[in-house]
Amino acid sequence: MTDALKRLSEEGVAIWLDDLSRKRITSGNLAELIDQQHVVGVTTNPTIFQKAISQGDGYDQQLSDLAARRVTVEEAIRMITTADVRDAADILRPVFDATGGKDGRVSIEVDPRLAHNTKATVAEAKQLAWLVDRPNTLIKIPATQAGLPAITETIGLGISVNVTLIFSLERYRAVMDAYLSGLEKAKERGLDVSLIHSVASFFVSRVDTEIDKRLDGIGTDEAKALRGKAAVANARLAYQAYEEVFSSSRWQALENAGANKQRPLWASTGVKDPAYPDTLYVTELVAPNTVNTMPEATLEATEDHGEISGNTIAGTYEQARADLDALEKLGVSYDDVVQVLEDEGVEKFEASWNDLLKSTQAELERLAPSEG
Repeated sequence: MTDALKRLSEEGVAIWLDDLSRKRITSGNLAELIDQQHVVGVTTNPTIFQKAISQGDGYDQQLSDLAARRVTVEEAIRMITTADVRDAADILRPVFDATGGKDGRVSIEVDPRLAHNTKATVAEAKQLAWLVDRPNTLIKIPATQAGLPAITETIGLGISVNVTLIFSLERYRAVMDAYLSGLEKAKERGLDVSLIHSVASFFVSRVDTEIDKRLDGIGTDEAKALRGKAAVANARLAYQAYEEVFSSSRWQALENAGANKQRPLWASTGVKDPAYPDTLYVTELVAPNTVNTMPEATLEATEDHGEISGNTIAGTYEQARADLDALEKLGVSYDDVVQVLEDEGVEKFEASWNDLLKSTQAELERLAPSEG
């Protein structure tokens, strides 16, 4: 084992685990990861919960109680997922306290079926914050067009947010703008902005998956030479945008009022192509004040053989821009790629949510008490 995770933390990268299940909570595994592997946060999504609930019997007792009460399947899912998030938040509370609220966070996502409905997303965010009832929760809101005003409104109510499904640089700038607008609203309402935190989840591996597929279709040597470069270049340019926005005069006014920067969070960091190093989206995206949320396999790979050699983003912007420009010259449309990825992202989470509804409904029926 190396000290890679420790070095990563020392470089200013917060290590969050992209997974949660009741077994992970009750077995002591989550506490162990915090204690021994520098994990300081947890992210969840509909896919993670769908897998957790459909595997093993960790949820049987609660499902049995919910079945006895004959609750709807939607309410059952909310009770189950918020219970897991609440328990994980309690385990991470010492980290939250030690970092002044920056880390020790657990994220829970609004119903993905609401991704294109601003008002419903805000209502759901308020409901989830109330249900979990822990200060170290982040409510995940997708960065769709309808999600942007929902982010502003939710932040403006003093609720901390993890903005998810960001693929493009233009949309990322809109997300940062939505966050600052929310802080300005909160300040106008007399809320303590120092208590509001946010991360912006910029997706990484899916960008390479989509672009590599298009490069393979072109098939030239020039196209092959660009495989595996787009995702890292895109994320590095996102960090450049972050540096610009959070050194602006608009930001300075909020910072003077005690506001916290919205950290970039590298999401989807599990490498999909076996031709690439399995730590690619960790080692190439090291920079201060970032978060890297890793599936357990990526966490273990980084611990085992990750080479952390200081900041790997500083000084790369010119090359990153050149890599993205080279793709455009070959006919790979950046705007088309990021739109496809956003649409697919929402669809995938909706599909997982629907699978979760089906499997939970089946469990409720299986455990339902007989009449009488």
